Amino acid sequence: MDLPTPSPPVPTATGGRRRVAVVLFNLGGPDAPESIRPFLVNLFTDPAILRVPGFIRPWLGRIIAWRRTKPATENYAILGGKSPLRELTEEQAAALEAQLNQDAGLEAKCFVAMRYWHPMSDETARAVKEWAPDEVLLLPLYPQFSTTTTGSSAIDWARAAARAKLEAPTTTLCCFHSHPGFAEATAALVRGAWDKARAELDPAIPLRVLFSAHGLPESIVKAGDPYQWQVEQTVAGVVERLGLPDLDHVVCFQSRVTPQKWIGPSTEDELERAGHDKVAVLVVPIAFTSEHSETLVELDVEYREEAEKLGVPGYYRAPAQNSDPAFIGALADLVRHARGSGRSLCSFAGARQCPKQHGDCPHATLAAAMQRAKERA
Repeated sequence: MDLPTPSPPVPTATGGRRRVAVVLFNLGGPDAPESIRPFLVNLFTDPAILRVPGFIRPWLGRIIAWRRTKPATENYAILGGKSPLRELTEEQAAALEAQLNQDAGLEAKCFVAMRYWHPMSDETARAVKEWAPDEVLLLPLYPQFSTTTTGSSAIDWARAAARAKLEAPTTTLCCFHSHPGFAEATAALVRGAWDKARAELDPAIPLRVLFSAHGLPESIVKAGDPYQWQVEQTVAGVVERLGLPDLDHVVCFQSRVTPQKWIGPSTEDELERAGHDKVAVLVVPIAFTSEHSETLVELDVEYREEAEKLGVPGYYRAPAQNSDPAFIGALADLVRHARGSGRSLCSFAGARQCPKQHGDCPHATLAAAMQRAKERA
């Protein structure tokens, strides 16, 4: 796919380097055992996550958080009592900042805004205002847009920026599911994991790739959320670049936490099918760009144990991108193109990418939602 040529940087009034604040959005995670409950409360009282009437949400969200605290605490205990997500995201920010500051005429500073634990949007917006940028670029670390992730973070940021009286021109990048550099960087990580698995496996045992993404309730997707479609586009782009003809692969979804029907097939069901078919699996976290509990515990511990019980003859896992240089290079390219797009809201290619049936595509709804959030702040 041909991407638009970015416009040259707009000089500052003094003719100096243009100061650009790049704000990286991510989920966040508890930084200590005592943070687990409040982190979960923040998560489950978000209207984008718990879609029930507003008067019900506060108490229902707290009940769900209370019920999830014990299993979550057990999971984080495996990781030393905290999530590694903040440190990994800050490392990504530092690597991206270093790369962007190689560009002529640009002074970039990268900030991190987590949705459900610190540093959250309010404190980050204040830090951005204090730095006094000429412009702000919002960069989600979610490759695929969902109203539950990037959408929620963008609306939260709009409120926080208004409260901080941060008035610098702002560009929001909504997604990069099919960005060529992202696909190539991801394919290289997958191919490395594939080659390692094949070297260890008996040549007679087939190897199937499970591209595992975080799931969503089916009702959210049916209401117009483009996430599932965008995940499928990501997988198509990665598979195309793997150079593995007739690759046995499937898109599946993990991390179901509520009783309603979720999009499928589930990763658990695909492990069961692999056991029945007597094929080994290489699990690829296709919607996560940093290691965290859902990769380091759910994939590496829980699903590995499940695979062994199901008789899967081999279980392997590709790493998340973290600060992989090719991935950081793709992020830098995304920043350059977004700045040159001439749009306040843009996809990796500039214009809307989602088919019309996805009514919650950000190009249909997000700008207005951010404006409403700003006015109500």
